[in-house]
This record gives sequence, C-alpha cells and structure tokens, in this order.
Amino acid sequence: MIKLYWSPRSRSFSTIWLMEETGLPYERVLTDISTGAQKSSGYLKINPMGKVPALTDGEAALGEAAAIIAYIADRYPQTKLAPPSDDLKRARYLQWLFFSPSCIEPALIQLFTKIEVPSSTAAWGSATQVFDVLDAALAKGPWILGEQFSAADIVIGSSLNFAVRLFKMVPSRPSFEAYIARCAARPAFQRAEKIAAG
Repeated sequence: MIKLYWSPRSRSFSTIWLMEETGLPYERVLTDISTGAQKSSGYLKINPMGKVPALTDGEAALGEAAAIIAYIADRYPQTKLAPPSDDLKRARYLQWLFFSPSCIEPALIQLFTKIEVPSSTAAWGSATQVFDVLDAALAKGPWILGEQFSAADIVIGSSLNFAVRLFKMVPSRPSFEAYIARCAARPAFQRAEKIAAG
C-alpha cells in the first residue's frame, strides 16, 4: 500500500493532488508539523530532512514533492501521467517537472526576501526570467505539454496556485489565470484542496 505522509496547509498539496489524479489506492498518514511529528526518529528514517511530504511504497521511501511525483508517474505508467521514455515529449516533461524546485521556488525566495542575486550566477537566472519563460510556455496551453495533462502540470499548477492565487507573491498574468483555472477545475484538484485544508 502506498502511504503518503502529509500535513494540512503545507507543501503536501501537490502530492495529494497527484494521488487523487492517479486513482490508485493510498493511505494518507497525518504528520502534524505543528507538533514536530516530522522530527520523530521513525519519520526521519523515511525522510531524513524532516519535511513533508514523504511517501512509502512497499520498501521504497522518499521525500521531496517533485521526486514523489516523478516516482509515482513512472512506477505506475497506467496512470498516464508521464510520457513513456521513448516519447520525444519526455524531454520537455522532465524539464517542466523539475522547473518548480529548481527555478520557481528560488525565484519566490528572491522575491520574498528581496535579495539581489546577479542573474549571471543565479541558477534560476532571475525571477522575471522564470515567470516570463513560464508565461510563454503556458500561453500555448492548455497544459504545459500542450494537449496532454501530465504530472508536470501537478508540479507547475501547484506552484502557480500557491504563488499567484493563494499568497499573491507573483503578479498575475492572463496565461497564469487561465492555467490555474483549468487546474482548479479538475475534480482531483478539488478533492486535494479539501483534504489539504485539514
């Protein structure tokens, strides 16, 4: 049985959305970060970083939301959330799957802290560049790979929902609004929102 370790109102949302999209049976294991449950010795064996989300699938254990999403999409190809390895769309899929942790999240930290980082040395370039690139990609729509919804949309959609709609850290753009609306219209997204709210 797949076990998803999560906490309300946390980064767990994307993995809950993932599991709801898959239709796979899974158990949600509440890991209340407000009480420090993620720092217990048992939990640290699953995710040594002491963060949520984390996941176990039989003997496999991992943390990091994007890694969990990549693992489930590949381990369970019947979910059709990832292009097969011989599909040319796989390259862009992988790029967008990891765009959030490698570009969006650092850009948000840059915006929030107002730290000036030269774009020539920042791995993400600049916050402006990150959101311009994302804007151009989403303008083609309806999904990040075009017509096919994928696990990359779960990662990107969760990040934009957080940054634009919930916390208003990033100014909205028409492509972002339309994309977030398409994500939020998905039944699995709606179920995940109710679960993640606690």
